[in-house]
Amino acid sequence: MKKKKVQRSPGERAVRVFGYILMLLAVIVALYPILWVVLSSFKTNKEILSSGLSLPAHFSLDGYKQALEMAPIFRFFGTSLFISVIATVLNVLFLSMSGYIFAKKRFRGKNVLFWILSLSMVIPTTALLSPVFTVITKLGLYDTKAGLILVYIALSMPVSLMILRSTFASIPDELEEAARMDGAGFLKNFFLVMIPCAKGGMASAAVLAFLESWNEFTFALILTSSVSTRTLPLSLSYFTAQFSFNYTALFAAITIAVIPSIVIFAFFQEQVNQSLVAGSVKG
Repeated sequence: MKKKKVQRSPGERAVRVFGYILMLLAVIVALYPILWVVLSSFKTNKEILSSGLSLPAHFSLDGYKQALEMAPIFRFFGTSLFISVIATVLNVLFLSMSGYIFAKKRFRGKNVLFWILSLSMVIPTTALLSPVFTVITKLGLYDTKAGLILVYIALSMPVSLMILRSTFASIPDELEEAARMDGAGFLKNFFLVMIPCAKGGMASAAVLAFLESWNEFTFALILTSSVSTRTLPLSLSYFTAQFSFNYTALFAAITIAVIPSIVIFAFFQEQVNQSLVAGSVKG
């Protein structure tokens, strides 16, 4: 059976074309700075200064070699990777338990507690700097990776909690009841029944938590002082003076810092979008 083509009026077509033009402009505005930095990392200093908008005359990796010689970027890369991965794993583990409780269990004050935790999203980062610094210092975690991990887990908590609560709420209660009838206790029910059904939401929460930890700069700046705990975004600000007018090396270092987050989001964007849409419909 053939589908009838929808006949649109000239006004509707104009609105549709205008919408596509706006989306194209938004894509250009979002991608242009990234592409410009990446392409500039393959140019020479002379090419960047003479014609910053042109393509490289020939692609060279000299900028990356110089960047690695001028600063221990791989060391900072490893530090950022370690902190971000540990913070992401712990965030998803703890918040998946919380999301399951908020979605499936009934207790007094559940909704009030959930919205209090969710409201932390609207608190400005600058308002958290002083209390977080005080707490971390009194705990003896200043200038430690453990301190940064603890802070990053907390920073990603509201978004992860909302995603995971919505994910567990979308799982039919019949699965939990069937597992309970088969003799499964709370832990067995959670790890063997609920977790496999919530893998999509957990992946989405993990991606967002990782990106939050990987790109974070402010708390890394005030909570660390030694090179051993310095993260990659923070290290770039320290070595800006060292790169001086070597823009090729500077752009190469920036590319090394931003490419991992772009690649991760590109691979998992479908799962992230699905979970965010599900969270807006059911929760």
